[in-house]
Amino acid sequence: MSTHSTLDIVVNDILRVVTPVQEDWEIRFAIINDLRSIVESVESLRGATVEPFGSFVSNLFTRWGDLDISIELSNGLHISSAGKKQKQTFLGDVLKALRMKGGGSNLQFISNARVPILKFKSYRQGVSCDISINNLPGQMKSKILLWINKIDGRFRHMVLLVKEWAKAHKINNSKAGTFNSYSLSLLVIFYFQTCIPAIFPPLKDIYPGNMVDDLIGVRSDAENLIAQTCDANINRFISNRARSINRKSVAELFVEFIGKVEDPFEQPQNTARSVSAGQLKKITEAFARTHDLLTSTNQNQISLLSNMAPAHVIRCITRPYGGGYFHPTQPQVQRAIRPQLQSQRHFQNVSQGTSSNSSSSKGHTLVHRGQQIWRPKS
Repeated sequence: MSTHSTLDIVVNDILRVVTPVQEDWEIRFAIINDLRSIVESVESLRGATVEPFGSFVSNLFTRWGDLDISIELSNGLHISSAGKKQKQTFLGDVLKALRMKGGGSNLQFISNARVPILKFKSYRQGVSCDISINNLPGQMKSKILLWINKIDGRFRHMVLLVKEWAKAHKINNSKAGTFNSYSLSLLVIFYFQTCIPAIFPPLKDIYPGNMVDDLIGVRSDAENLIAQTCDANINRFISNRARSINRKSVAELFVEFIGKVEDPFEQPQNTARSVSAGQLKKITEAFARTHDLLTSTNQNQISLLSNMAPAHVIRCITRPYGGGYFHPTQPQVQRAIRPQLQSQRHFQNVSQGTSSNSSSSKGHTLVHRGQQIWRPKS
């Protein structure tokens, strides 16, 4: 069996296990609705909306992924603003309401962070949640990551794979001085821009300028301008028949994977600022160990899996007795294929705070605040 075919098997099995199924989507939507009810009970947050962002919106989350939520303050049609002290006060009010209503466990208020955050674990399967105030830039960055997946579906697979690899090497914890999930996604973007042939264009070709600076004025106008600009430029890139097409498998792309971190949406923001000098050696060694293994002839499915996935994923793939290697059953694969398409329609309801009544929808259109912003390829 060739090296790449062995790696292909391991990559596919990891992706089958970590790809969210319908239940994972439904749990997170239920958590959002739970939090919406709690926020509605807070007098100081009257009129505020509860909106997800991060990997859940980007469709880059795994079955065990956290949920990022922004509470957007009411300001009529205009984009709201709030200072750090105001955000601390509002999150303090949410903390009191969560305690009173029993909305979750392990509550932690990180008030002095650059961006104040309230963390808790939902009682719905222990999903970890981070709440912030007025994180519209985070929402828009998340949507752009979703939209660029239209260019090439291997992006999502690579991000999920790189996240699991980082967990396996314990370099996915910003608190410990290593990478956060957003930085890992940007590493994949950078690689997709620099591999040969390139899979992604420079992100300035998708959205020129600084997106964060353009989030001003009437919210719907600002969001629609960004969405329409990205959509037009993404379609222009996809329809360019003169560009060379990279046809490498996800396994082949992973072997070539190299990293460099920068935030293309908010220059000169450094999303890897949490990476400490003391952890650079650990990160470098993780890349070196994986590269040595992937280019070695002395490898097998178990050695590859042990290097590329954390323990809980390995347990889902290997046999409970004897540690033998086996492939996830076909029903698991079938359950993992469709949920993101079925669930995208709910983002309209999450944004607008309404219940779903469009069961006839095929779920192929992502709508935000009543405006269609992307229709994936069938």
